Amino acid sequence: MVDLQLKPARREKLADILYGQILEQIVSGTFAAGDRLPSENDICKAFEVSRPVVREALQRLQADGLVIARQGAGTFVSHKPPGGLLASTPPEQVASVLRVTEVRIAIETECARLAAERRSDAELAEIEARLGAFEHALQSGEAGLEEDFAFHLAIANATGNEVFPAVLESLKGRIEDWMRSALNMTRLGSEQRRRTIVEEHRNISDAIASQQADQAALYTKFHLVEARRRLTDSRRDR
Repeated sequence: MVDLQLKPARREKLADILYGQILEQIVSGTFAAGDRLPSENDICKAFEVSRPVVREALQRLQADGLVIARQGAGTFVSHKPPGGLLASTPPEQVASVLRVTEVRIAIETECARLAAERRSDAELAEIEARLGAFEHALQSGEAGLEEDFAFHLAIANATGNEVFPAVLESLKGRIEDWMRSALNMTRLGSEQRRRTIVEEHRNISDAIASQQADQAALYTKFHLVEARRRLTDSRRDR
């Protein structure tokens, strides 16, 4: 069995750093898809941390689809993430970046639903303008970070509830960290990947335009879930 090579870390972020160090070894191929990770007890001893810290790190890896826990058998690597994930995000920050997805799904699906129900013609024009700017940025070989955030913020503004854009603005730094990882990989990826990203955004915009609230919410959730999968699964790195 391959030894888990862990390095000492700051205790205030042990679970995230442990997550990152296991992730590094999966990306490097030290642990390949299908390999069984060392037991919780072995990881505790190797890293000199408590079992709750190990469990938190493993639970996050499982929530992000990187490992699978099998009752009575252990924890196994699900698949290899794209190498670009660690090129744009320090390993110890990946868990924190991906946690933003859960918050975005909770907030932005409802933003899209309400925007479809309440948007004015002017607000729809702003959403479509932000989408056009984002599409142009991707076609120009740029990451489109500011344009992507502006698109989602325009949807929040169209809800008619000022709290939604205020929440997004308060989370802007963390959302942009998430977007930076995703969009840098898109910028360096295939043309098909860029088309897929634009299509997902356009589906959201079109549903808001036609005032199909449930569809707008569904497309938003689909986009965010797929974006996380593209970040963590090399099989979706297209």
